[in-house]
Amino acid sequence: MDIGVLLPTGKAQWGTDGDPRDLVALGVRAERRGFSSLFVNDSLISPRIEALTMLAALAPATERVTLGTGALLAFLRRPVQAAQSLASIDLLSGGRLAVAVGAGFPGRFGRPFYTLSELPWERRFARLDETVALWRGLWSGATHFHGEILRFDDLPPATRPFRAGGPPVWLGGATPAALARTGRLYDGWLPYPPDPATYASGLGDIRRTAAETGRPASAVTPALFVSVQVDDRPENARRALDDYARAVYGMPLDELEKIQAVVAGSAPQVLHRLSRYVEAGARHLVLRPAALDLHGQHDQIERIAGLLPGLRAAAATAEALPPASGR
Repeated sequence: MDIGVLLPTGKAQWGTDGDPRDLVALGVRAERRGFSSLFVNDSLISPRIEALTMLAALAPATERVTLGTGALLAFLRRPVQAAQSLASIDLLSGGRLAVAVGAGFPGRFGRPFYTLSELPWERRFARLDETVALWRGLWSGATHFHGEILRFDDLPPATRPFRAGGPPVWLGGATPAALARTGRLYDGWLPYPPDPATYASGLGDIRRTAAETGRPASAVTPALFVSVQVDDRPENARRALDDYARAVYGMPLDELEKIQAVVAGSAPQVLHRLSRYVEAGARHLVLRPAALDLHGQHDQIERIAGLLPGLRAAAATAEALPPASGR
């Protein structure tokens, strides 16, 4: 069971007097408190520390944690350049990189980003899959790549990652098409469904597709992205998460929790809700502390760290149960 933290790389989570240089210290603290991964999310123009820059800064400051993207918008970068950057981070971290990717979605983070990146919105999923295939080819020494969208002849020698074949690449998304693509092509799954039952169903579909293409169930890491707020007073936790939803997403918590996994409450309540996702098959939780300043982020890291033994015990119990749908 892996349990990680999504670091607050967006300026909205630093507070008015926050220093973004504290993000490295926050990551080191999370590692020392027993978390097994540090993730960062990605954007184009919103005020934040750029994702791959943040991971490069964390690589020499940490020792054992997985460093991940949740999720990297691959279309924002030239594909060959991105392969070089990712290989470099994998080298600097000693093979600790995991790359979750996404193609964006309709709204302010969809078409406008493609326009600014000078790429068409159409066939975005095929472009993403080909980009990942190109990365893997470069990481394995390919000298050419001929896809339907991306075509390169006489590729120069590329930086080889620490691990043969490169870091694992995960996919976000939970549509039927995304589930099928994850089962066929990707090394992990990082969705954020609001209902654990939906998670279990999606994981079952992924594993059936994997089996149909000759891949073992273990080929796909079942991960989960979830926002968390822990407080001794459940009403305070929910109020803080509502403030976070309005500041980051521009919508109240009542709306956000219909489309995204969010958990607020006392430590026992949060442990119970997260354990339901563990029972549904999740084995790598990426927890985003829902705080709007760095002091609050540090506080939530400590509170969530207290849940780690319980979550790992829940995973051990789930593994001992007879196989169920999605597990």
